[in-house]
Amino acid sequence: MTRTNTSPPARTSARRVLLGSFVGTAVEWYDYFIYGMAAALVFGPQFFPQFSPAAGTLASFATYSVGFAARPLGGIVMGHFGDRIGRKSMLVLSLTVMGLATTGIGLLPTYDTIGVWAPVLLVTLRFVQGLGVGGEWGGAVLMAVEHAPAGRRGFYGSFPQMGVPGGLILANLVFLSVSQGLGTAAFTEWGWRIPFLASALLIVVGLVIRVGIQESPEFAAVKQDSTDERPARLPIVEVLRNQWRDVLLAGGTFIANNAIGYIFMAYTLAYGTKVLGLSRNTMLVVILIGAATWLVAIAGSAILSDRVGRRRVFVSGSVGLVAAAAVFFPLLDSASTPVLLLAFLLMAVMLGFTYGPQAALFSELFPAKLRYSGSSLGYQLGAILGGGIAPTVATALYGINNQSWPITVYLVLISSFSLVCVLVLTRRPREHAPITEPEPEQVSTLQG
Repeated sequence: MTRTNTSPPARTSARRVLLGSFVGTAVEWYDYFIYGMAAALVFGPQFFPQFSPAAGTLASFATYSVGFAARPLGGIVMGHFGDRIGRKSMLVLSLTVMGLATTGIGLLPTYDTIGVWAPVLLVTLRFVQGLGVGGEWGGAVLMAVEHAPAGRRGFYGSFPQMGVPGGLILANLVFLSVSQGLGTAAFTEWGWRIPFLASALLIVVGLVIRVGIQESPEFAAVKQDSTDERPARLPIVEVLRNQWRDVLLAGGTFIANNAIGYIFMAYTLAYGTKVLGLSRNTMLVVILIGAATWLVAIAGSAILSDRVGRRRVFVSGSVGLVAAAAVFFPLLDSASTPVLLLAFLLMAVMLGFTYGPQAALFSELFPAKLRYSGSSLGYQLGAILGGGIAPTVATALYGINNQSWPITVYLVLISSFSLVCVLVLTRRPREHAPITEPEPEQVSTLQG
């Protein structure tokens, strides 16, 4: 079997790819996170006023979970076409879909105006958001990783990963600014719409950058190949037939990171304000600092994984995540701002170390012709089993006895499960050559 060798991209092209991966992903996750914040703060009374405050919050987080149900479908559909016709076109499509859905939420009438149709339309638009973000991750990651020179796949892959906390930072800044500028009453009544409507401008910026990006050289080589490495007719079928264990293990490694990440990003906002009695602005600032720390930890751990191997970084971060999960809510329950900040900083570092090298690791699991489908399916499987239900589960667990220890048990259990998946996945031998020629230490690392 022969492969077409591709030379490293020009520096200007590589910079545009990294910028497009980061900015586009940050914009999409900004859209996703403002929904989570609105679900924690205002969607209950606006769309579920017939429920009690606690039940309204639970219903809001249930609609939040709907987006995760759509993510695997988005990953499958866009993964199929991403492996068939190209990464770039799916990136443009995912960003457009997400932008239209988010803007629609900002224009949506509330329950008092159109009755039961308000939550129905909210759920529908949330589902469309899930379709968009479901196809986003695989394309953004592959555009970055497949443009990377040898020995820097971890670093390049960290740019779309950094887009997640980047989107969270942007969402918090916008929410904090609007909340402080309008006051609680105006924000709850109509000001919450501003962050959603502002998404339209951000989407235009992201599209301008992404349209000018060159197609992945790895995919271009597959398209030109006349051997069995040409695009598969049904990529998802081949992945599930030949590498279903890798998909399941990859999803398992991501369950804890995604679940705890959404507890960190969405549920703690409601918990801090409604249970601990802290101000909304205090919680937003603490989450903002935690997100900035998370972003730095993603970059640092990804660079480290290029030097010492994915397995060492991933395993160390997974062990640390178990420990952080055990102390996170006990520290939060102190209701002391310095202790609260310590808890967020600790969790942010561990989340970074289990997210930074993930893009390169997942990409290296699959051959180029199946990479979009395989990596997307593994990622979205972990997302739906992790983040998709985490805020709802946390709300329900706290309601058992109005104590946080059931949530802590839940987080420790899923962190331990993901740690086991990490240990197994990173020792499985690869049956194909990863992206271009891997570094010797990465081959030995992957093969144990």
